[in-house]
Amino acid sequence: MKKIILSMLLVSLTLTSCNQKAKQETDEASVETSSEKYACSMHPEITGKKGDVCTECGMELEAVKAEVEQEKVEEVVPVSAEVKATLSTDAIVADYLAVKNALAKDDSAQAVSLGKKLSSTIAATDASKIDVKLKDKYTAFATNASKQSATITASTGKIDAQRTAFATLSKEVTDLIATFGTNKKLYQDYCPMYNEGKSGYWISEMKEIKNPYYGAEMLECGGMIKQIQ
Repeated sequence: MKKIILSMLLVSLTLTSCNQKAKQETDEASVETSSEKYACSMHPEITGKKGDVCTECGMELEAVKAEVEQEKVEEVVPVSAEVKATLSTDAIVADYLAVKNALAKDDSAQAVSLGKKLSSTIAATDASKIDVKLKDKYTAFATNASKQSATITASTGKIDAQRTAFATLSKEVTDLIATFGTNKKLYQDYCPMYNEGKSGYWISEMKEIKNPYYGAEMLECGGMIKQIQ
């Protein structure tokens, strides 16, 4: 009899433990699901819950991919006047914006000539006054940005290749602004459709979205992340 009672107690304890574990797993799954974010693929600033639709275009909101949330461009923060004085980024940024606008217009030939101009501007930039602690950062920028500009220049008629290079160039220019600042009023934009949302960032001088990664195909796809200055 004692053995039977002990057996029943063990079974009861096992069932209780399993039920508690199942409940815990269900609760954790519920929390994970409820915390999942949904946004419009065309208008990423429009967010909501599963089943909602975009108030701008009526498309159903899609789950935001984890890798997109983790992929962040370097934060653009205010730069001190002392650092700004060591290097003017205005000419470089102006040439970058010209390349951006050419790609938004699907003009591969113009992007080639503007890519050459950007390379020349980078090479002609006086970096002699840059603080020693920041000189390595500028050297890395100049090397990488020149490489991407050269790719844009060498890819006549291959606008997809130009846009791939532009995505990397955009990160370099964003890093440059984050380090040395800018005197221009600029905006940081993002397209969640480009390269699965992994590299669809760019800098713009206008609030309106003019997507350099898709041009006329999806010119207004994307949204502004922030105003830089």
